[in-house]
Amino acid sequence: MNLIALLIGIAIERLATQLFHWRRLRWMDRLIDMGFRASRRVSDWPALLPIVALAVLLALPVLIVTLSLGDTLLGFPYLALAIVVLFFSLGPKDIGEDVNEYCEALEAEEPERIRETATALVEGDVPADRLERIHCVEAAVCVQANNRLFAVIFWFILMGPLGAWAYRVTDLIRRRAVFNDSRASEEEAAELGRLREASTRLHGWLAWIPARLTAIGYAVAGHFDDALAAWRESPDDPPESTSEASEALLARVGVGALSLRDLEDETVTARGVRGARAANKLVFRLLTIWAVVIAALTLYGWSV
Repeated sequence: MNLIALLIGIAIERLATQLFHWRRLRWMDRLIDMGFRASRRVSDWPALLPIVALAVLLALPVLIVTLSLGDTLLGFPYLALAIVVLFFSLGPKDIGEDVNEYCEALEAEEPERIRETATALVEGDVPADRLERIHCVEAAVCVQANNRLFAVIFWFILMGPLGAWAYRVTDLIRRRAVFNDSRASEEEAAELGRLREASTRLHGWLAWIPARLTAIGYAVAGHFDDALAAWRESPDDPPESTSEASEALLARVGVGALSLRDLEDETVTARGVRGARAANKLVFRLLTIWAVVIAALTLYGWSV
């Protein structure tokens, strides 16, 4: 049943683009902020404990509903729940749409719009140099694909709706902690910094295995030799956390799998558009591979 729900969820992910704004889940920011405020009462505890407790509380409703449904009505209510939970767990934004907006901004040569769309993909500051920004965006697409798609699919296959939603909850907590820390006053900086570090660590643990599977997928879906060589490379700056290590691996292997070469007489704008679209196509090829494997497993399950 989970595999069927996953196939339907992937189809919705590709087709129902007009519904993606529902996945932003802004209303959860208030709940997460309440959890952060409550964690200050136990500031002498390790910051990871209140972060884990907050993630458990936010994931608990899905667990309760899943257990209450069981196999009622031949499992169709559970199937509907799984599809809905998966839809809200993927994303929150579609990579393809972000890439298209970035490429349109490049072609229109609108600097402010280019910066905004690149920032949406990188989820951080982008280099001022145009070529550096191009490489940064290509790597970001490969990194974000794991966070928005493949890690969610992995945990859904492993644990059903609860796994997918739990992963998305940790990502929402991480994003909110990063946002709050960036706007913190001097008095709040220390506490919010601890929460940011703890939430990033928890999310990094859940992303570790999916990141390696996604990196292997990039090698299969792209240029295998260059991807393998990139995997073997040692990063110039050793990562400080599990999350950074996973993101660095995805960036190296993904860009290696693209194996892009500079073309004669190609403008910087054309190079940027070609690189971003190539990264998006690599993600789509890998998603297609995963969908085929899932479909094969579903058919095998029906035949036995």
